[in-house]
Amino acid sequence: MLADYHVIVLCGFMGCGKTTVGKALARRLGWEFIDMDSWIEQQAGASVSEIFEIRGEPAFRALEREACRTLAQRSRCVIASGGGALTFAENVQTFRAAQCPIVLLDVPLDVILLRLRSDTTRPLLQRPDKAQAARRLYDARLPLYRAAASLTIAGGNSPAQTARRIAEELQARAALFCSEAEVR
Repeated sequence: MLADYHVIVLCGFMGCGKTTVGKALARRLGWEFIDMDSWIEQQAGASVSEIFEIRGEPAFRALEREACRTLAQRSRCVIASGGGALTFAENVQTFRAAQCPIVLLDVPLDVILLRLRSDTTRPLLQRPDKAQAARRLYDARLPLYRAAASLTIAGGNSPAQTARRIAEELQARAALFCSEAEVR
């Protein structure tokens, strides 16, 4: 029944494990894995940090919108979205229109801050008040992630356990959808 899905999108705050869990989920399904930020970097020939610094955030967000449109059309693919990608309604709608389930990896901010404590690659957190900036961004983004998600999974388990849970939940939803369609 997971074959009913052609793309599965993982969303959540930076450092929540989208890439690590996404790779585990793709392996489990035998699908391709794409990290959206890495894909954008390949297309642009520059790192996300460089794009932000040289061209600005609006240019990066335009590249991100194009990435959503292109990647939503892939087949048998797990996508780790960028931390801000699904805070924009247009990107959420792109994936919904392509019938891609969006899975929120819900991880508490204190866990994320531990994971990001020595990270220097995230442009929006490169500032002296990193913890306060992260809190403001997390509080602003979490409601948007929840609104975008068709499934929310607690991200506190191992990547393999989290991937298994996502696969099981999506399988159950696909089976339920098929049963309801047969009744109609």
